[in-house]
Amino acid sequence: MQRMDDGLAFLLRYENVAWYENGKVKILDRRIYPKEIKFVICESYLEVKEAIANMVTQSAGPYTAAGMGMALAAYQAKNLNKNEKIKFLEEAAYCISTARPTTMNRMRIITDSCLRVAKDAIYNNQEPIDAIFNRTFASLERRYKRMSIVAKNLVTLFPQKAKILTQCFGETIVGCMAREIRNQDKDIEFFCAETRPYLQGARLTASVLKEQGFKTTVITDNMVAWTILQKGINIFTSAADSICMDGNIVNKVGTFQIALLCKHFGIPYFVTGIPDMNKFRDNIVIEERNEEEVLSLNGQKHTLNGVRAYYPAFDITPPYLIDGVVTDKEIFSPYNLSNYFKTDTEEYY
Repeated sequence: MQRMDDGLAFLLRYENVAWYENGKVKILDRRIYPKEIKFVICESYLEVKEAIANMVTQSAGPYTAAGMGMALAAYQAKNLNKNEKIKFLEEAAYCISTARPTTMNRMRIITDSCLRVAKDAIYNNQEPIDAIFNRTFASLERRYKRMSIVAKNLVTLFPQKAKILTQCFGETIVGCMAREIRNQDKDIEFFCAETRPYLQGARLTASVLKEQGFKTTVITDNMVAWTILQKGINIFTSAADSICMDGNIVNKVGTFQIALLCKHFGIPYFVTGIPDMNKFRDNIVIEERNEEEVLSLNGQKHTLNGVRAYYPAFDITPPYLIDGVVTDKEIFSPYNLSNYFKTDTEEYY
């Protein structure tokens, strides 16, 4: 069977994101990839939650990990009676979905859907493990398929020969975009902001683009303005951790400042993804992470003891800085995102 991850980089193959099998979930440790290829092995759903909270996986990786973690929870509950099993899975759904506060709304959609198919299986006297796993696999296929359409719409916006600036790691859209550029036979070069402190742009985005055959250059986060001037950047694009209905975009911290620079230089910024119904700027909670993650890099502390740090994991880019929100339906203005839901919308997560 041909899968939607066929032809994509190692990092985006389903088994290399997060995978449940025989009472364990393995999650590729993106904190150290590509320096090392190592999987974190989780033997309980609480360990999956901790892996998500500790950023073992990032971008859309936690969505897959959440579904696989629910399958693991079902395995843990297999010897319980029906009522106990349901209660156990309800607790697991809440626990996993709250691993990181800024993306709780999307995570809750996933865990609730897993809970729903699990209950159906339990009421029909079946073990829910396979039902949850199959639901998670189907979600992967569905998401990759829809992001392939998003990629097609995005790449139509690229000039025939262009230099594209990226931020952080957009997961599926990065690989699908690269695949679609080949389909449209365009000559594209990429510049990837490194995205401190975890360097997702340098380690993940750049790895995927290089593996899929593109000239790829990494720049540090404080080189963006000069690079735009010296290298002739044509377009800035990123995914989003949340696309609010009021046009505000939540993404990895640093996105806002790059969007400001692009507005100054007259470079369009295109966001990719699916709008989040009922999500607005006023109900966004920006996660603030442990300052030690800023004070050290790859386990090496680089400040004197007593120096403090501030680490908001995300920032919010306002709609006036966004030239288009590229979806699987069409390219929307950030000011008319409600139109996305005026036509039937297939389940995404």
